Amino acid sequence: MQTTTESKSPPPTPLDQIECADARAAVERMRQISPLADPTRLIPDVPPQRIPRHVAIIMDGNGRWAQARGFPRIFGHRNGAASVRNTLETAARLGIECLTLYSFSIENWKRPADEVRDLMALYLQYMSGEREELVRQNIRLKQIGRREGLPPEALDALDETLKATSKCTGPILCLAVNYSSRAEITDAAKALARKAAEGKIDPDQIDEALFAAHLYTAGIPDPDLLIRTAGEMRLSNYLLWQISYAELYVTDTLWPDFQADDLAAAIRAFASRDRRFGGLTQQDANSR
Repeated sequence: MQTTTESKSPPPTPLDQIECADARAAVERMRQISPLADPTRLIPDVPPQRIPRHVAIIMDGNGRWAQARGFPRIFGHRNGAASVRNTLETAARLGIECLTLYSFSIENWKRPADEVRDLMALYLQYMSGEREELVRQNIRLKQIGRREGLPPEALDALDETLKATSKCTGPILCLAVNYSSRAEITDAAKALARKAAEGKIDPDQIDEALFAAHLYTAGIPDPDLLIRTAGEMRLSNYLLWQISYAELYVTDTLWPDFQADDLAAAIRAFASRDRRFGGLTQQDANSR
């Protein structure tokens, strides 16, 4: 995985060559996280200040991609791992600060035993094989989901990678593994109920902020953009609390085929939208 390498990309555009003050400020902020972020070169038609800071992706279509080529489903998952690397690289260059990927859901345990076994082996391979590169690229790994049920050797590799990247100050790669949004919300409710029963909090103190602080994603800003590949029009129990005001983008592209141009297309769609957060634009207000 190579997210930012000088050998692959030219030096980033100097800040003093970015004429728009808002764009220059946005790029300067991005480079505090990803020093080689260069959105004005990669997608010059999108103002940097309109690029999402947090992108969540439902990586769908690995199995269909493999079966269409006459291969077992695990072949698609292995090729999907390459798309993770490419997407992480592109995201860093575009100045995206956090990328959250739906890797394995609690519901995925219902899949055939051999596929689950292969997925866990691939997960272990990623945690062990990518650790040094994540550190080298200054990427901080986070994982959301329940630990119970994951293989002990995978958890050991995960903990080593979390520790190794804990002091990294660059982009965040957040993997949703053994994850279910309903389970996450249930776990948060249980944690708050225990604290209330122990007298540590007054139930009347519980508000949205306190509840969010007990979710797996505590400390991570909510996603601005949710991308789903393979054309499926559903959320699949993913970040239901966190995506309340995220923009949704669905592409027919299967995940192993997802490339830099596909991410750029999603960002262009995001940047073209008017995010009201329940309010009105100035134009709407003036037309009333």
